[in-house]
Formats: sequence, C-alpha cells, structure tokens
Amino acid sequence: MISLAKLEKQVVELSEEVGDFIYTESRTFDRARIEQKTGFNNLVSYVDKESERRIVTALQKILPGSGFIGEEGTSIKGTNEYTWVIDPLDGTTNFTHGLPPFAISIGLARNEKVELGIVYEVNLKECFHGSLDTGAFCNGKAIRVSPIDSLSNGLLATGFPYYMFDKMDAYLQIIRKFLDDTHGIRRLGSAAVDLAYVAAGRLEGFFEYNLNAWDVAAGTLLVQMAGGKVTDFKNGSNFLFGGELCAANSAVHEEMLAVIRNKWD
Repeated sequence: MISLAKLEKQVVELSEEVGDFIYTESRTFDRARIEQKTGFNNLVSYVDKESERRIVTALQKILPGSGFIGEEGTSIKGTNEYTWVIDPLDGTTNFTHGLPPFAISIGLARNEKVELGIVYEVNLKECFHGSLDTGAFCNGKAIRVSPIDSLSNGLLATGFPYYMFDKMDAYLQIIRKFLDDTHGIRRLGSAAVDLAYVAAGRLEGFFEYNLNAWDVAAGTLLVQMAGGKVTDFKNGSNFLFGGELCAANSAVHEEMLAVIRNKWD
C-alpha cells in the first residue's frame, strides 16, 4: 500500500519546481510560438509540452508502474492500479496573453477514483494540495469550503467551451439566472484554479461543461476533501470523465443544481 501523505509531499515539491519553470518562461514568452490544437482557440505552447515531459519523467520515478493521462498527449497504460491525470498548464490561453491565473493540475486515481490532487497556481505560488488520507490544504494550511448557505450570497465561477456550441443557448440561460440570483459570476480561465478556489472558500461554486479529466481530477478531490460536494449535472458521480460538473458546498450545490437541471434538461 502506498503512502498518500508521502506522495503528496513529493508531488507538491515537483509542482513547485515545474511551476518555477513555467513562471520564468511566462516572463519572456514569445506569442509567435503559440500552436493551434484541434478545435478553434484550443492553444498549446512549448511550455505546456516541456512541463508535461518534466512532470511525467519525475512521477515515473516517484511511483513506478503507474499509468498516465496527460493533456499534451501522454497516454501510458500502467502495470499497477494507479493513473496520474495531468494538465501541465491549465489556462494556456491566459498564459499566452500574460494574464493570470494559470496552474499545474496533477491528480492520482486508483481504479478511476481520485485519491490525491495538487493544483499549483503559478503566479501567486499557491499550492492547493490534498489526499484521502490528509485532507485539503493551501501551502500547508488547512482549507474548507465556504460556509455561505444561500446562493443569493454566493460568488460563482464558470468557463466556456471551445466546441459543442449547440448547447450554448441553454448554458447562457443558466448563466443569466445565476447573474440574477448571486453576487456574480467570474470566468477565470482555469477550471483547476476555479475548483481550488471553491475548496478554499473563495468561491461558493463552480459549474462548467465540456471539460476533460485532466481539467478536474485534482480540483474535484480538493473540493471533496474540503467538505464540498461535486456531481455531474444530473446529480450523479460521472464528473471525472463525463464532461460536466457542479462543485460547491452542500447547501449552495443543491440550489445550483436545481437551476442547472431546469435549463439543461
């Protein structure tokens, strides 16, 4: 049996190291080196690719035999029951424009259940980290979801898809309703950071569709370990690979999901 606490410490150190590389590159990044992946506005840079390479190389030594799912193409079937789910630079569009936030997201799943997660926001050098065995923390200090128990007193975050625009009308109706009923909605540009901020109580809730596992693996674990609730739009558990999620504290989550399901269904 592996020690999640020991792994957590090692991955925190790795995230800080790769985060320093990303931060240094962000100071002198040449936007002419931006590449276009499949899909409009789905950007990638050499920084994303090099960060993933460094992370994968280090994690293979930390936990030999584990599998990998990485945004920038790393796909390795492991010889044990563990799989790392990695976004080496969540918020690439922000990064290429010199706009925070952007972050490293690393989750460790055991048989498709996430047990450890790290979200390292590069600009503020904030490391949100946790595991099933330890809880949820920011730079070593315990964090909890917001105590706000009413959507009307909440601040939410969301994001917009790069494709599947056929669902945009329903999504905009949801956003309009939340704009009427909350303190506001923020679009930060990094799902991993959005989830970390929910875990830390800075946001009451986050919702989005058309997400990938590497966007949310680490952040959803943090929300859960900080006392929050994460589901898909149907109030089910298919949020890691299902492409849609709603995350909040229990009271606000219930109100959010009622709005989402009314418009989305």
